[in-house]
Amino acid sequence: MFGYYYGFDLTYLVLVLPCVILAMIASANVNSTFKRYSEKHSRRRITGAQAAERVLRANGVSGVRIERVSGNLTDHFDPKANVIRLSDSVHDSTSVAAIGVACHEAGHAVQYAHNYAPIKLRAAIIPITNIGSKLAMPLILLGLLLSFGETVSYGFVYAGIACFGLSLVFQLVTLPVEFNASRRAMQAIEGGELLTEDEQKGARKTLTAAAMTYVAATAVALAQLLRLLLIFGGRRRND
Repeated sequence: MFGYYYGFDLTYLVLVLPCVILAMIASANVNSTFKRYSEKHSRRRITGAQAAERVLRANGVSGVRIERVSGNLTDHFDPKANVIRLSDSVHDSTSVAAIGVACHEAGHAVQYAHNYAPIKLRAAIIPITNIGSKLAMPLILLGLLLSFGETVSYGFVYAGIACFGLSLVFQLVTLPVEFNASRRAMQAIEGGELLTEDEQKGARKTLTAAAMTYVAATAVALAQLLRLLLIFGGRRRND
């Protein structure tokens, strides 16, 4: 089979594994960076919840609730409920990392309020990408099981690959959304003087580390898609 050498899947070793390792490094880095700057408290003693509220107010956004959610780094903005949910380590914390994360989530709320196109597109394609990710592997496996009928089998296989490709589309749309939210966060922090100049560096490093996890996830999705195309493209040429 194309891509295999003495039992080893070369396409996985060469394409996917390096990206998976990158994703693991990015995840470890965001946790260590958050932990480091969670121990550095802001001089102005503003909590994460207060910082998020100030970002909303500065951008003329009203009607968004700020709630606590359990867990670590489980912070997110829920556009359906119009709620910013901040984790235990962010909501009442006055740390540099907490303020950075809270302002980032508030940045997402501002994006929705100001009709930022990429986040609207991401919200629109989420149902499609969810369905696609669930159908991808079953379709590919079905295509392999029906390998006695070449046209039918490869039709299913390529339909599965196309469904998997939707996950890459989602990741590509997510990148500008996350980077823009971080940029809005830093602008709010600087403009509102929520952190001192020295503290801003810690918040920026925290947000940059978080952004790299999305870059790594995109790399993994791209590598997986290329792997599938190489494997099944090579199989068809060899048939």
